[in-house]
Amino acid sequence: MQPKIPPRSTIRLTRRGRIALAVAGAVVAGTAVAVPLLTLDSGPEETGPSALVIPEGWRASQVYDAIDRALRLPPGSARKSLGKASLSLPGDAEGNPEGYLFPAAYPLRQETTPESLLRSMVDTANHEFNAAPVAAGAQRDTVNIYQAVTIASIVQAEAATKTDMGKVARVVLNRLERGMPLQMDSTLNYALHRNTVRTSQGDTRIESPYNSYQRVGLPPTPIDNPGEEAMHAALNPTPGNWLYFVTVKPGDTRFSADYATQMRNVAEFNALHQDTGQSPGRSPARSSIPARSSAR
Repeated sequence: MQPKIPPRSTIRLTRRGRIALAVAGAVVAGTAVAVPLLTLDSGPEETGPSALVIPEGWRASQVYDAIDRALRLPPGSARKSLGKASLSLPGDAEGNPEGYLFPAAYPLRQETTPESLLRSMVDTANHEFNAAPVAAGAQRDTVNIYQAVTIASIVQAEAATKTDMGKVARVVLNRLERGMPLQMDSTLNYALHRNTVRTSQGDTRIESPYNSYQRVGLPPTPIDNPGEEAMHAALNPTPGNWLYFVTVKPGDTRFSADYATQMRNVAEFNALHQDTGQSPGRSPARSSIPARSSAR
């Protein structure tokens, strides 16, 4: 789905396009959005201002590619410019801007460079993330800002609706508090440089710090660049004791606190997919079921 172009007088960033998935809890970022060059005023000579729109949930790699296309630079130019961009990143990021390329519309001018665009994105993220309400929320939840951004990035990737965001955030926090692995397919997809609704048993065995099936705690970095709603959900999760969730069908995401209920929901999901001739994916008869079931 391509983002709608609003009138010039009311430019604002809309929610990113989404692919309708059997598991609506998974959001595939980037592949559903066209080249994000938004022309605001173009005549016969294509003059006038323009902006680069970064949708919520894009990974840094997608942002780099979009910058290269928008500035008509050779592929890889934006990524190579990181070393000289002097980005104001938190120490925990170790120079990696993932999570801090804030989704927004950025003006493109004749003097715009990859470095200036990247700095604008990171500066915008710092302004949003270091605001008093966000900082207070992070302190209340005993996480630092970088950890909150990492949680928000998982919420952005996993939740299909604003309502689900708060519940997904609660599942993440509940699992962290109990020392349970997050078991999120979105972190595996990040490790494997892909977007998919299918995860195999082999995938869950890969050696990666982003393998949240085998490792306890948060991944070492955010897995995408979350927007305001995901960050709000990470800091203000919906109250609940849920540890699992699965989208049985579009619009029907079920959150549960016990394994038996999750197993029944997954079985219903698989039955629906078998009835439609679609592959049910991983069998629910496993020793554990991820927080968002990847049986599809």
